[in-house]
Amino acid sequence: MNKKIKIILLFLCSFIVYNSYGSDLSVAHAYRYAVMKKAKGSDILLLGEVFENNNSLESRIYESFLFDEKRIVIAKISSHINKEKIRAKGFCSSIISDLKAENILLWQRNNGGWPKEPHNNFSGYNRAQTEKEKVLALSTKNSTDTTIDNNHTVGEIKYLLKAYKLTNNINYLTGAIKGVDYLLVAQYDNGGWPQYYPDKSAYRHQITFNDNAMVNVMNLMWDISKGINNTDVLDVKYKEKAINAFAKGIDIILQTQISIDGKKTGWCAQYDEVTLLPALARSYELPSISGSESVGIVRVLMLVENPSFEIIHSIHSAVDWFNKVKIKDLGIQKTFNPEDMKVVSKPGNIMWARFYDLKTQQPFFSGRDGVKKNTLAEIEIERRVGYAWYVKGPNKLIGTQYTKWKSKHGL
Repeated sequence: MNKKIKIILLFLCSFIVYNSYGSDLSVAHAYRYAVMKKAKGSDILLLGEVFENNNSLESRIYESFLFDEKRIVIAKISSHINKEKIRAKGFCSSIISDLKAENILLWQRNNGGWPKEPHNNFSGYNRAQTEKEKVLALSTKNSTDTTIDNNHTVGEIKYLLKAYKLTNNINYLTGAIKGVDYLLVAQYDNGGWPQYYPDKSAYRHQITFNDNAMVNVMNLMWDISKGINNTDVLDVKYKEKAINAFAKGIDIILQTQISIDGKKTGWCAQYDEVTLLPALARSYELPSISGSESVGIVRVLMLVENPSFEIIHSIHSAVDWFNKVKIKDLGIQKTFNPEDMKVVSKPGNIMWARFYDLKTQQPFFSGRDGVKKNTLAEIEIERRVGYAWYVKGPNKLIGTQYTKWKSKHGL
């Protein structure tokens, strides 16, 4: 069909929908219209304006284009056809809103990053914000509590990019770009990223691998450098910036790998950004070799397409270390009434400790008093049950992933 005729027909169809159902178009009506169109060879719903998405209504934007400076949108409505409503406003608006993305923008600080609270686990973004939350978000725009901890800032950027691809709402792209700019500014000259920026109080200034903080940023930089996972919408200048940021990150990773008796092992969860020595974070997070954070670091190294001898040696050494310190035939058992966490016999099971001593390479544990203990049972119950002292993440890494990586590079 001639594109001009197609556009006119689309416009007319959207006009019919709008005038048939007025300003409040129920999803049930929209769904029936979509079904009617499908019977005529189409499986799409045509609206001359777009609709305001809410928490339970999902839609997918198939295509949008301008017609006489008015945006026509082709969308498919999902099966949520209860009492939810699409609001059609005519043909002048070109903005499609996504509730989660709108909330993410609301909480974005003026420096481009995001705080960890109040939506630490991200679920709070999925609902309408209370008036109190809105006031708080707007009044703290200039706060410097922005962080990469618990996947924040990276997670928000990724969602905004996804939302932009679905809606073409330029506000989401703008927010994502501000977030990327924040991450680029936050990177130290030596290649590391602090847990918080610009707040440097307590341990927030340290280069932080803990909970995959820096690894998450590195993975995003990799995506941008390759134009994948919705990052292709960013200006091409960000590709070169991401390539440089990623390369600097790889360099600091190589510099901070811990050697004992001349042999490379794993990494600490955090480092002093000046001395590059393993550092203390919270009182129970002592300088150590991490059986958890080292996994994500090795995976980042494996991304490098043409690995140098140093990178290859680093990966081999880390995998050798994982094999050396794995804990066999023991497991973790959680009990209730009373709540507790115990190490029990579990034949055939393999796991790793969260922390290994920097000299002996033996597992250790620590309560809030910051004193090393040899067994989990020696620290207080609150810390026994409130922290992941044993992990299984290295299993997949040293198995299938390491094997595929070696095969890929003919090693």
